[in-house]
This record gives sequence, C-alpha cells and structure tokens, in this order.
Amino acid sequence: MKLESAMAGKIPISPNHVIGPKPGDKPHFCSGPYNYRSMIKAVSMAPPGKGPGLLDMPVKEKTAPVHDSDFDVRKTRKIAPPFRVLLHNDNFNKREYVVKVLMKVIPGMTLDDAVNIMQEAHQNGMSVVIICGQADAEQHCKQLRGNGLLSSIEPASRGGC
Repeated sequence: MKLESAMAGKIPISPNHVIGPKPGDKPHFCSGPYNYRSMIKAVSMAPPGKGPGLLDMPVKEKTAPVHDSDFDVRKTRKIAPPFRVLLHNDNFNKREYVVKVLMKVIPGMTLDDAVNIMQEAHQNGMSVVIICGQADAEQHCKQLRGNGLLSSIEPASRGGC
C-alpha cells in the first residue's frame, strides 16, 4: 500500500483482505493481550473476482458546539414541577382498608409509612401521600379514588403541608 494513496483518502484493498492487527499484537492504546475480535475490521465490498476495491475515508459530520459548563446545560433543561398527592379523611372506609390501598397503589409504600399517612389524615383531615411529577400524581390520585378513597393533588411549590 502506498502512503500517497492512503493520504488521499482511498486505501486499495484486495477482496478478502482484512484490516487489523495480527493475533497477539498489542496496540498502543490498551494493555494486556490483544483480542483481535474486539477490533473493528474492514473488508472490501467488491464482488469476488472483480479486483481490488477501495474504501472511502469516513466523513466527519459537523456537530453543535458543546457547552463549556454544566451550568449552561442546567439552564436549558426544564424540570417538571413536583406535585403532592393528598389523602383526605373520610368517615366511610376502615383504617385497615386505607392502609391496604395505599400499599397497593403507591410503589414502594411500606406498612409503617401507610399507617402513618392514614393516621395523619384521620387526625388532621388530610395527609401528603407522595410528592412526584404531575403525570404520576394524577395517576396515583385516580387509583386512590378508584379504590374509594378521597384524594386530590396540588403543586408542591404551594405553601401548606
């Protein structure tokens, strides 16, 4: 292979020729025994018997400039505001049932947390069940209501609980 042809962007390759180091070679960028199967290999796409083929050099695409600091990236991201899922006290459901529904509807809800939330709603009239994104809050509220509990949501940034 001539250096001039490689620098011009085209490398002559015969069919069935594989670019890659020989087994056991150690490239300069990694340590330890070299595994040639992990390297990318190029083969000619010329049909057998048609002579040597040429591979074009890859074209670099222009990309958008990268931000110099994480601060710039954080400014451009919009984070959905958190919402509170509220459980309201009612005089219809038994305490055990409320605990059971909370554990079923809210992922990761423990027995102790469910009992504390139920007790707070019973004593204070309402309790915060979970703080999460709006879509999840609406889903949790809908599931609590579907099981006969009184529930609502509100933005977490608002004052209160």
